[in-house]
Amino acid sequence: MNDTLSERSRSPLVMLVAGEASGDQHAASLFLELKRRIPGVRAIGMGSSKMRAAGVDIRFDSSSIGVIGVTEVIRHYGKIRAVLQQMKRLAASERPDLLICVDYQAFNFQLAKYARSIGIKVLFYVSPQVWASRPWRVKKYGKAIDHMAVIFPFEQPFYESYRIPVTYVGHPLAGKVRPSADKSVLINEFGLDPLRPVIGLLPGSRANEIRRLLPVIRDAVVLLAARYPQAQFMLSQAPTVDDGALDEVLASCPAAIRRIKARNHDVLACCDVAVTVSGTATLEVALSRVPMLIIYKVAPLTYWLGRWLINIPFIGMPNILAGRAIVRELIQHEASGPAIAGEVGQLLDDTEYAAQMRRDLDDVSRMLGEGGGSANLAGLACRMLEYG
Repeated sequence: MNDTLSERSRSPLVMLVAGEASGDQHAASLFLELKRRIPGVRAIGMGSSKMRAAGVDIRFDSSSIGVIGVTEVIRHYGKIRAVLQQMKRLAASERPDLLICVDYQAFNFQLAKYARSIGIKVLFYVSPQVWASRPWRVKKYGKAIDHMAVIFPFEQPFYESYRIPVTYVGHPLAGKVRPSADKSVLINEFGLDPLRPVIGLLPGSRANEIRRLLPVIRDAVVLLAARYPQAQFMLSQAPTVDDGALDEVLASCPAAIRRIKARNHDVLACCDVAVTVSGTATLEVALSRVPMLIIYKVAPLTYWLGRWLINIPFIGMPNILAGRAIVRELIQHEASGPAIAGEVGQLLDDTEYAAQMRRDLDDVSRMLGEGGGSANLAGLACRMLEYG
């Protein structure tokens, strides 16, 4: 018995649960840090390719349930509920020493509440944006978790004001958005002309983002190709996005679009301008110092509910952090091919406009800190595991 307990103390079991591509990456980086600190640490849970590559025993691949919006969640409700029950059973049977919920708010809130009710410690990483919508929800999260790890500095005092244990660990992307080679090397590898402008396209990692936004991006590319015949287009394809989903939309596009899979930072290193959906990618673009346009479109019901519930004026994190509109946002019906092409054209033609945006993005980068977010989070997890 003592030997078993001793072995367990040396080799704790962590349950990691992520539901989207960004969460998969963050959870993978965390587990790699944990393995450096705790020899033999094991991890099980829900995630995708990045977590699997890091050594997590994936019990459900989350790439099929990464959806956004009320209508989309309702459409996939049966499957999402079944997976939630599967994760609850996994927590109950394996009794991990620590459950780490990574973003994926509604799903992970329910899982956290259950895990804590059966005596499992819960660390929630990447705060729900309760400061942006329905702040009263923070009290419910406080009852469902043991500790909140936040990635933006303004979030810590918000949770502290509600007396919820919280640690600001820093943003996981800070210090990590680096291309694999110099720009000249990547330009050559991707077959680009260094004397011609490069426009980056980041259509998202979720199926419904691709379905709603890639068609308007395609329409913008057609217009831009006609206006700027020297322009080169690169599409950064998330690892969770099937080739077929892109083929279906882009087959009708006469312009050449280079599609690069799972190399966001390398693509951004080559870009003069980027069109990106709202989400984690906006910060990757910001940290790459690429002038950008943010687009966002969801189901009509989700949009109108959001307008009623959200109490901040921006959706893009660069604008939220800056406290002002440093990057243009085209939301819902505004996200059209002509509007996207018009803003990209201004960024290409107006050098001072683009230069000012780069300076503003530098300020956002400084707000995110120097890095070490994954290491700081691993340190917090170790303390909760009472290791070291």
